[in-house]
Amino acid sequence: MHIEFRHLRTIKAIHDCGGLARAADQLNITQSALSHQIKGLEDQAGIELFVRRSRPLRLSAAGQRLLRLAERVLPQVEAAQAEFASLRDGRTGRLHIAIECHACFEWLFPVLESFRKSWPDVDVDIRPGLAFDALPALQKEDVDLAVSSDPEDLPGIEFIELFDYAPVFVAAASHPLAAKPFIEARDFRDQTLITYPVDRTRLDVFSQLLIPAKVEPALIRQVELTAVILLLVASNRGVSVLPDWVVREVKYSSDYVTRPLTETGLTRRLYAAIRSEDRDKPFMAELIALAGEEAKRMQAA
Repeated sequence: MHIEFRHLRTIKAIHDCGGLARAADQLNITQSALSHQIKGLEDQAGIELFVRRSRPLRLSAAGQRLLRLAERVLPQVEAAQAEFASLRDGRTGRLHIAIECHACFEWLFPVLESFRKSWPDVDVDIRPGLAFDALPALQKEDVDLAVSSDPEDLPGIEFIELFDYAPVFVAAASHPLAAKPFIEARDFRDQTLITYPVDRTRLDVFSQLLIPAKVEPALIRQVELTAVILLLVASNRGVSVLPDWVVREVKYSSDYVTRPLTETGLTRRLYAAIRSEDRDKPFMAELIALAGEEAKRMQAA
């Protein structure tokens, strides 16, 4: 027996309306076409689906079984159709984010908090476990956006500028290097450098300063949380290099000093990497706009 969605809609319409004429009007077909459809379905089933001598028209036991099926299946079909319509219109979707920049958690959460209020039907997730393979994951559609400071020429991938930032040296106010107006690579040779637990090529202090100068700190200590890094720095257990947006509040604390790296300072740029085909999705454009607004807010603080 071959059952189609139209058969289920027919059974339910006749049951709800109590007769062929009203059901045909509801289904927007002629009564003759509806009768023909019922006859064909009954021929397939080999059994009557309606008690025809009853008024109003009543379902037989077999018809009742089809009705129960219709009441289960049709709402699911309608929900799926509505979901696909929302996907086409850009009202819903998936936004899984990979972060190469460990400190970006400090900046991204306020952005996502604003985003969820405007787009509650978008499935948002952060995938920190993909941090070192964010761009390949983006190409394979495992994630939908990657936050990165290292743009690459990749087919089908666009890098949208978010904002510029400065990696800055952070030390306790009593630290000997606090007296210097700026910090150079050689200043790290006898220091304990406190960093996030990521590969050194992903850390600005290494990629932009220490590796080019072939300088190795005396000791590297890896810490997961920014708050703990700052606590250790304030206790004179080491020094650190963090994005200026992370330490914006530290600038006003007597426990710390911040200094530029090199005499002219270093500047980095943060990008949102997305697939080109997703550029025009309304919720993607909204997230990128919110990211820019949060960047301006941070820089003005």
